Amino acid sequence: MTTTRRALVLGALTAATAVAFAVAVTVGTVAVPLRETVLVLLGLEPDDPRWSVVVETVRLPRAMTAALAGAALGVAGLQMQTLFRNPLADPFSLGVSSGASLGVSLAMVGTGGFAAGLAAGGRLGVVASAAVGGAVVLSGVLALARVVRTPVTLLVIGVMVGSATTALVSLLLTWTDPQRAQQYISWGLGSFSSTTLADLPVFGGVTAAGLAVAMLSAKPLNALLLGESYAKTMGLDVRRARFVTLFSSSLLAGAVTAFCGPIGFLGIAVPHLARRLLGTSDHRVLLPGTLLAGALAALLCSVASQTPGGVVPVNVITSLVGAPVVIAILLRARSLQGVG
Repeated sequence: MTTTRRALVLGALTAATAVAFAVAVTVGTVAVPLRETVLVLLGLEPDDPRWSVVVETVRLPRAMTAALAGAALGVAGLQMQTLFRNPLADPFSLGVSSGASLGVSLAMVGTGGFAAGLAAGGRLGVVASAAVGGAVVLSGVLALARVVRTPVTLLVIGVMVGSATTALVSLLLTWTDPQRAQQYISWGLGSFSSTTLADLPVFGGVTAAGLAVAMLSAKPLNALLLGESYAKTMGLDVRRARFVTLFSSSLLAGAVTAFCGPIGFLGIAVPHLARRLLGTSDHRVLLPGTLLAGALAALLCSVASQTPGGVVPVNVITSLVGAPVVIAILLRARSLQGVG
């Protein structure tokens, strides 16, 4: 694919993302006239004050959260797939999601459930518990990254850590009453709607920092595509590149999990869709393309979750969309030999 065509694809992704964002702000379980939505977005007073509440406090934060989460998970998945040279790798393979889930379950059991406010922290208590749990697992993975020689070994260790953490969560849920367990399960289904305007500066700031680190690492990621041994001959500090990649991707995934719950499949599926659209493995093009494709995919999933009968959990939509993509990857035996 020529440079011009790739530029056109990136332009099309940008336009499609903007349209999807507008649709996400417009669509919801409550019917708001399009004219009233436009007035609210322009900062003008709508005919009915209720529309301001619906658009400003519910739909706009939901759309912004979906765009940020999709971009973060897509880029994090691309980083992991490049680092491990494995098309099925994503940050959740390292146990970040499981660690966040463990933090929330511990807080739930220890403070009497979500209704008790998670140690009087309320909404922030959920975020803090998820962030701490994910950070604990991340710290262990980053420590191992300095010792383990091969990325594949580290990936296997991450999967095992995630499995053990998930087992601990299941054990904790057996010790709590069914109502608290149901509250935890609801959080685990994932949602773009639980983030408020007050949360967005923190979520957006952390996500922007992780994305900035990822964008600056395009050259090291291109070198890693050729294998760590060849990358060393090019003068790349492989350990440092591995550490930075792990830190950035885990920061992105941890932030999304803390604010939205564990969102599945986007981290695996989006990078492959971006590669197919752009026809390249050059991260100078692929990183911005994946960022846009991730935001677009998450916004479309957010829109699809708003049904006339109620709101469908986001993970239901991402699973229905992402599972066929993963199956297609598995059926392409040649792809399993490495990315690129």
